[in-house]
Amino acid sequence: MNRRITLINTRDRSRDWAVSENAPSRIVFGSFFKVIRHTLKGELRELGEDIERVIIDRTATPAEFLELLANVAENFAGDLIFIREAETSYMSAVARGGGRVLYSMRAEDVRFYLATHGLTATTSVAAA
Repeated sequence: MNRRITLINTRDRSRDWAVSENAPSRIVFGSFFKVIRHTLKGELRELGEDIERVIIDRTATPAEFLELLANVAENFAGDLIFIREAETSYMSAVARGGGRVLYSMRAEDVRFYLATHGLTATTSVAAA
């Protein structure tokens, strides 16, 4: 099974991430904010083609996330999610007609997104 990659930049592993071989996405952890920036600019093309989404989980400032969004390569079609301390979030996704849109998400929206995409255990949604 060829799984796409979810890059997660997190300061801890407090979420119940789905890291098994059967998970729909291969999760790659790390504190590699610079690598993420270069990947999304298209500078690391061989890795960037397999990235389905990037999650910045309480490890960046709003200004750093904005800088990341401003430098995303046009051909990157994955979601970019910025989770703040209060668990509220912003998600940048590709719009239907091209370009990117920015969505504001509540804590329950974040939990739903993560569980729906098989990134966390589904019990995380019910526990909210």
